[in-house]
Amino acid sequence: MEIEKLLNEVKFDEKGLIVAVTQDYITNEVLMIAYMNKEALKITLEEKRGCYFSRSRNCLWRKGETSGHVQHLKGFYYDCDADAILLKVEQVGNACHTGAYSCFFNKVYEDDIADKSIINKVYCQIQNRRDNPKEGSYTNYLFNEGLDKILKKVGEETSEVIIAAKNKNKEELIYEICDLIYHSLVLMVSEGVTIDELQKELTKRHR
Repeated sequence: MEIEKLLNEVKFDEKGLIVAVTQDYITNEVLMIAYMNKEALKITLEEKRGCYFSRSRNCLWRKGETSGHVQHLKGFYYDCDADAILLKVEQVGNACHTGAYSCFFNKVYEDDIADKSIINKVYCQIQNRRDNPKEGSYTNYLFNEGLDKILKKVGEETSEVIIAAKNKNKEELIYEICDLIYHSLVLMVSEGVTIDELQKELTKRHR
C-alpha cells in the first residue's frame, strides 16, 4: 500500500496521533507502546526503522538515535478499526529506557506454563541466524560446517554435563546443560525438528 493512501486509511486522534504497539518480530514479545503522527509513520516506512512522536517533548524521535538501540522494521500492520498500529521489529539492544529489553517487565500474574518462552526464543534466534546469516556468528559457523560438526558438539557438551555432575559442581553443571541445550536446538533446526514436536512427544510420555 502506498504511504499516502495509508495515511488516509488509518485514523489519527484529535491531536493527530495514533497508538503504535511494537513487537519483537521473532518472539512476538511486546516491547513498547508509543504514538506516531503522520510524519513519524512516513519516516518509519521510508527508513524502515522505528520512529515515534514524543508527547512529553512534542517532537519526533527515531528510536535509538542517541542510545544506538534502533528498531529495524520487519512488519507494519494496522488493526480492524484502523486506529492502532502494530510494528514488528528487530530490536538492537534494549527497547526500554530502564535498560530492560521490554518495557513490560512488571509482572502481576503469569500462568505456570506462560514463562516457557526462553527455549522458543533461542530456537527462533537460531532459525533467524540460519535464514539471515551474520558474519562472525558462531551459530552460522556450525551451520556452515554441517551436521557432523553439530553432532560432534552435542557429543562434547554431553560429556561436559556428565563431568560437571560427577564433580558435584552445580554452577558448572548449569553452564554445561545450557551449552547442551543450545547445541541440541541447533541440531533441531538443522534437521527440521520443531519445539511443538518435542512438546507433543513429552505430552504423550507424561500421561
